[in-house]
Amino acid sequence: MNRTDFRFFHRLRVRWAEVDGQHIVFNPHYLMYVDTAMSDYWRALAMPYPQAFAPFGGDLYVKKASLEYHASARYDDHIDVAIRSQRLGNSSMLFTLAIFRLDELLVTGELVYVYADPKTQSSTRVPDALRDALAAYEAGESMLEVRVGGWDTLGADAELVRTEVYIDEQRIPADMEYDEVDLACVHAVAYNRLGMPLSTGRLLEHVPGVAKIGRMATRRTMRGGGAGRAVLEALMEAARERGDHQAVLHAQTTSAPFYARAGFVARGPEYDDLGVAHVEMVKRL
Repeated sequence: MNRTDFRFFHRLRVRWAEVDGQHIVFNPHYLMYVDTAMSDYWRALAMPYPQAFAPFGGDLYVKKASLEYHASARYDDHIDVAIRSQRLGNSSMLFTLAIFRLDELLVTGELVYVYADPKTQSSTRVPDALRDALAAYEAGESMLEVRVGGWDTLGADAELVRTEVYIDEQRIPADMEYDEVDLACVHAVAYNRLGMPLSTGRLLEHVPGVAKIGRMATRRTMRGGGAGRAVLEALMEAARERGDHQAVLHAQTTSAPFYARAGFVARGPEYDDLGVAHVEMVKRL
């Protein structure tokens, strides 16, 4: 089994508490590594667990977990957990897994889930939408769709994401979050294959030729999954299409590294806005 057999990898670093008296990773911890990686696998499919599964009415239950050990990981190793959807039955889902240190194969195994009704725990057919998402991901397809438009078409979904992030999570007053500017902005919303809105942002003209990007928000369970970057790219492309030569935004300092990876650079000192540290960032388009 090689790294090229997999599309999905989740990187972990071995902690001191996970090493046993033989100075190698205590064997049960590998199952924890795999379980941690599975959560990120669903995020890679833009289907954060368990929120994305709620519309189906069912849930996943582990039927079998098997591991075969080939070599040992040690304290402070960087290891990559690779997962692949191998086979779908009527109600069962088989995943092949491998754990690598660089190209060295440490562990192989399988996970078998059964899709079942959580009330009765009786098995039921894996929904077609979930089957399609798994097949599309393993085929290398994009799992996100970004729509760009006005508040009249995207406002309800943008509001859902922004309310969850800014009002519910960050405790920003609703009358400070929503304004009449929304009606004049270009908005972008990223959706998964189920039509679930995951991330949003808006674009307006700061001064002629300069686009201002704002209200960027991604649902907590999808952060790091690419939805925010997809929205940012869509907004920058919309700015280029209308002739803007620069983009400016006011980033929360905790999010500044995200924008830096997209090519934005800080301009000026940090400042406080509603009790949250911000910094202005700019990028030439």
